Amino acid sequence: MKLPKKILLLFILLFSVALLLSNKSFEAGLKKLLPNLNISPNTSIPGLTENVRILNEESHIVDIVDKVSPSVVTVGISTTRSTGRMFELDPFNGFRLRPGQEQEVKQDIGSGFIISADGLIVTNKHVVSEAGATYRVITNDDKEFEVKKIYRDPSNDLAILKIEASGLVPVELGDSSKLKVGQFALAIGTALGEFRHTVTTGVISGLGRGITAGSPFESFAEKLDNVIQTDAAINPGNSGGPLVNSAGQVIGVNTAVASDGQNIGFALPINLVKEALDTFNQTGQFARPYLGIRYKTITKDLALLNDVPEGAYVVEVVTGSPAEKANLQEGDIITKIDSTRIAGEDGEVAAIIGKKKVGDTVTVTYWRDSKEATVTVKLQEVSQ
Repeated sequence: MKLPKKILLLFILLFSVALLLSNKSFEAGLKKLLPNLNISPNTSIPGLTENVRILNEESHIVDIVDKVSPSVVTVGISTTRSTGRMFELDPFNGFRLRPGQEQEVKQDIGSGFIISADGLIVTNKHVVSEAGATYRVITNDDKEFEVKKIYRDPSNDLAILKIEASGLVPVELGDSSKLKVGQFALAIGTALGEFRHTVTTGVISGLGRGITAGSPFESFAEKLDNVIQTDAAINPGNSGGPLVNSAGQVIGVNTAVASDGQNIGFALPINLVKEALDTFNQTGQFARPYLGIRYKTITKDLALLNDVPEGAYVVEVVTGSPAEKANLQEGDIITKIDSTRIAGEDGEVAAIIGKKKVGDTVTVTYWRDSKEATVTVKLQEVSQ
């Protein structure tokens, strides 16, 4: 039996509306009404299928935001600043100089996310770096809390804030080691220190990036390795907020934006945070090992060009560091740490040392004066 075109269009319209309410139940009902209309899971109705797909995607993003937003906070700062001296007109005595006054200034400067119901919050170290300032946290429901303690990670741009609260909603932490370029990413934070709970979406644009990050609010710069690049818009003020995957899990800590590019943002991988949190939960502080060198990577091409081995060229040795105590010197080329050769994907000394613990002993193989030698180094904790 062939249905008139108008009736068929009417049924298709009803189908599109009901699909938003209950895809499966309506499909079964439609098959009973139209037994001759062949509808299968792979059936594609021009225009309708695309609209349904878009609606499903939008609904999913809204669900993610609803899940994560209660755990995202704004970080604010309170400082005392002088208004400066001013001349004012006195009707009887002419102009006189009025002394400056101290004034409390409050400003939203960053973002963060809750990791425990009793008030532990992750943010960036550079967000809470100003000495003598008082910091506060504003939750999604506009409740304000004074930050009681700040724990700063000396070797990464991370900090943990402690507020006196209970019953908070912590985020779910994902696994950044499983990230793939092109997968969905969503960022939430206080954009420009003004627009709280701003949501942006995009994809993972790159992995394993190395950047120098800085703060727009004060003089700050730090070299960060192995960060996530995303085109989900990250603006000043988003620092410390979560980068989220399609399951609503936090996969990174939004940290920096490229000042000379558009839609190029960076986030610290969440696995780095999880490692730091494990140490923090065990010791009540961040304890990270360090070797104590500043270096540049010598690639295979550069090594062939200069007739030297691949490795990490030591640019500077930190005074009092394990490297100095082991007599490593500027100009040395570190070629191997324990059994890991410093070449190719394993060319980052910082990544290798970061997997060690304070007090571990490592064997460093280095190249000096056209000869290879080894030395044993005991790793120390980075001083705050």
